[in-house]
Amino acid sequence: MIGLISATAAGGAARDRLAASWPSRTRVYEGPVREALERAFGECEQVVCFLATGAVVRLAAPLLRGKDVDPGVVCVDEAGRFAVALLGGHEGGANALAHEVAEVLEATPVVTTATDAVDVPGLDTLGLPVEGDVAGVARAILDGEQVALHAELAYPLPALPPNVTPGQGAPGRPVVHVTDRVLELAAGEVVLRPGSLTVGIGASKGAPVEEVLGLIEDTLRDAGLSPASVAALTTVDAKAEEPGIVEAAARLGVPVVTYAADELAGIDVPNPSDAPLAAVGTPSVAEASALRGGGELLVPKRKSAPEGRAPMATCAVVRKAPRGRLAVVGLGPGARDLLTPRAREELRRASVLVGLDQYVDQIRDLLRPGTKLIESGLGAEEERARTAVAEAQKGQAVALIGSGDAGVYAMASPALAEASDDIDVIGVPGVTAALAAAAILGAPLGHDHVSISLSDLHTPWEVIERRVRAAAEADIIVTFYNPRSRGRDWQLPKALSILAEHREPSTPVGVVRNASRPDESARLSTIGELDPAVVDMMTVVTVGNTATREIAGRMVTPRGYRWQHTDPSEVSK
Repeated sequence: MIGLISATAAGGAARDRLAASWPSRTRVYEGPVREALERAFGECEQVVCFLATGAVVRLAAPLLRGKDVDPGVVCVDEAGRFAVALLGGHEGGANALAHEVAEVLEATPVVTTATDAVDVPGLDTLGLPVEGDVAGVARAILDGEQVALHAELAYPLPALPPNVTPGQGAPGRPVVHVTDRVLELAAGEVVLRPGSLTVGIGASKGAPVEEVLGLIEDTLRDAGLSPASVAALTTVDAKAEEPGIVEAAARLGVPVVTYAADELAGIDVPNPSDAPLAAVGTPSVAEASALRGGGELLVPKRKSAPEGRAPMATCAVVRKAPRGRLAVVGLGPGARDLLTPRAREELRRASVLVGLDQYVDQIRDLLRPGTKLIESGLGAEEERARTAVAEAQKGQAVALIGSGDAGVYAMASPALAEASDDIDVIGVPGVTAALAAAAILGAPLGHDHVSISLSDLHTPWEVIERRVRAAAEADIIVTFYNPRSRGRDWQLPKALSILAEHREPSTPVGVVRNASRPDESARLSTIGELDPAVVDMMTVVTVGNTATREIAGRMVTPRGYRWQHTDPSEVSK
């Protein structure tokens, strides 16, 4: 929740604009400002103050407890000109919130965090818990010193600056460790904690949370492993609501993942037992649930050791193999303002970017310094897909880019055909050429529609023709991709002639070239009058159905609502 606080009428007006824009995210705090800020600090993850920064500094100072627990604070001036990230820029999310607030209020975001100012990811923004001399190592990175990246575990980190290089580092050289092991850190060292550990838990009914949590903590400490790397507690379905397990997970800040007893019974473990078999139907809970999905058993089953009674909990610790990350990103039709926010985030999250050279050029300025670029030319789609998957399998954070939507005649299909279940794949949708063209033409896709590629490079023409005939007979609106090239000029006239067998010559046809780009062009024609010579591979051709009309210079396909076919005086009856 975001707390909103103001002291004047002008500030209140801006506050109310923000509240109206984010009704489910915000809470307005009324009354004296000091008391309002105290309440907001205790109840909200973030606070926006429509006050002078100096006033907020004085009011907030007594409330500060630590950067890991304080809310992020953004200040907006009385005139609504600036949104200043004042407190908790990274951990509190104030930097990102300042940009969001500025967008709503049409203000200028002000972010003074050093790493953000020079477009370097902060160590506390990498998505992993971080420990050690964060300020000292961050300063070394910013100053261009050579910093070693000692990754015992591969983890898909975003691009780091060129002065951060793999290796253990020389004595005295700043080091960023990536490990789940407990380390004694010196000045100039930090450790990033990947979520590599799964702790399997078995527990008797009514096992106290102190016993469960104590067993977990003792086991990790004795094994030299960090609790910050625990990703989940696992157990059998029958223990999904066991209070001791649920509360232990809550205190660790991780989920409880459960599995069916018969599934766990089929997993080979070193220490099966008759007790859980009789109680819940599987000879192993702790080891089997932790090993579900594979991994290295670091700590075999271990029992708790309460004084004066029998143990009520068991645990086992498994290290999961690191998983690379492949984001398949659709860039949209070309215009920068049609690139989605999620696509921007994924581009900046990647350490490796794979794509067609001309698409890389479109977004090169959005990438973080240090991003590895793997570019290739037209016709190398399968090579790009294989390369992207191979990079992800090395544990990298990879973005594979394509135009429009990556799943529509683009890179998602070949990439997912190559990918196995050893990497995480994230699809990022984009605005397709068909949708961009439709928006320019009017509303041609108002009813059932289909996209068909006329390129017979990968699909025999006989198959394409059969699909065109099916669309023609079904009276479906058709958008043709890859309609015509210099070496392939007869397919579009043939496709139009097939559609003309079922539609009038006056059926509207929209032709859009380079939709959303600076040299965009569009024209309306008909099946009977369209000159195929005006079409090329940069063009999308949309053919209406029997209901499509040209209205006021726009191509419109009626949706078929009842009121569109009824006398308005009859609708109200």
